[in-house]
Amino acid sequence: MRAKSQDLFGQNGHGWARVGMRRGALAVGLVGVLALTACGANSSRDDKASETKTAGGKNGTIGVILPETATSARWEGFDKPMLEKALSAQGFDADVQNAQGEVQKFTTLADGMIAKGVKVLIIASINSEVGGAVAAKAKKAGIPTIDYDRLNLGGSSDYYVSFDNVRVGQLQGQGLADALKDKRGGQVVEIEGSPTDNNATLFHDGQRKVLQPLYDSGGLKLVQSQPIDGWNNQEGGRLFEQILTTNAGKVDGVVAANDGLAGAVITVLKKNGLNGKVPVTGQDATAEGLKAILRGDQYMTVFKPIQQEADAVAKLAVALANNDKASADGLATNVSQDPKGKREVKSVLLEPFLITRPDVKRVVAEGYVSAREICGGELAAACTELGIS
Repeated sequence: MRAKSQDLFGQNGHGWARVGMRRGALAVGLVGVLALTACGANSSRDDKASETKTAGGKNGTIGVILPETATSARWEGFDKPMLEKALSAQGFDADVQNAQGEVQKFTTLADGMIAKGVKVLIIASINSEVGGAVAAKAKKAGIPTIDYDRLNLGGSSDYYVSFDNVRVGQLQGQGLADALKDKRGGQVVEIEGSPTDNNATLFHDGQRKVLQPLYDSGGLKLVQSQPIDGWNNQEGGRLFEQILTTNAGKVDGVVAANDGLAGAVITVLKKNGLNGKVPVTGQDATAEGLKAILRGDQYMTVFKPIQQEADAVAKLAVALANNDKASADGLATNVSQDPKGKREVKSVLLEPFLITRPDVKRVVAEGYVSAREICGGELAAACTELGIS
């Protein structure tokens, strides 16, 4: 089970690929002009109702396929309503459907949208293989595609919209480094995302920009770095428990790639009387992650204002639907490298934000969770102390 980090995350290990990104100066400007509207939790629609949705926008339909709901609530709770609103505001019908983690369903949904003649297809893929295959089908039908949130390695989409995922990893690495700054030689376990998700590779790259010098100098000690297939929280907890047992119950810090995995890690730490004593990173600023931060069980998360991502991809999709390549290029001022496809992909890369306990109020103030969701019971006093209401 145990393996060196380079075996798990190297270019030849588990199919992980390295993706370099250079950030354009205009991307910062784009973040500033994108509207950030408040939203709350959203209940998902019945799948059948979604699949029978018909075009109603005066300018036609833009299709969106989201990946799943099992490991992250963001897709149905945030991306779906935000994309529908952003595209509707531009006069387009948004056909937003979720593949529920099933590759075959992802393909079937894409086939239906292509047959219906959507103007643009936005792809938040389960993995690069299915995302690339869908993009190729759409391209053959003359439909532009945009990779959303995850770049499909070896694919053919001309544009990509996401957050700067290397930066996400850097924030996670910096958060852990800050938490362990007074613990020289602290033992660290990395619980990473899925090897088939290019974002997980980028998060890891960013983490190592901060943590590798500390590992090399002996400032911190890497116990094990473990990717988790499919971002499966239960599997993440199981493997973390194995690593902890093998290391004689010793751990000083945990890099968890998102809040779901962080929660699984914290469950194991609680069993061993270590919660609140071992800093744990996260990502997505979920309600559960923020509550864990308020309790002191999780040290930090990364906030990615999804409204900015939804607005950016909507603006880009509308430009492509109108055959306005110049406007599309003016929005996508970054470049992402696809080493598998040996290509550069025009990109919009947005800025993520580090959230520790004093910053939880920001996520509430911007409408991504409500005070009611995180301030009940034992956490009421913490919310009062931090001015969260």
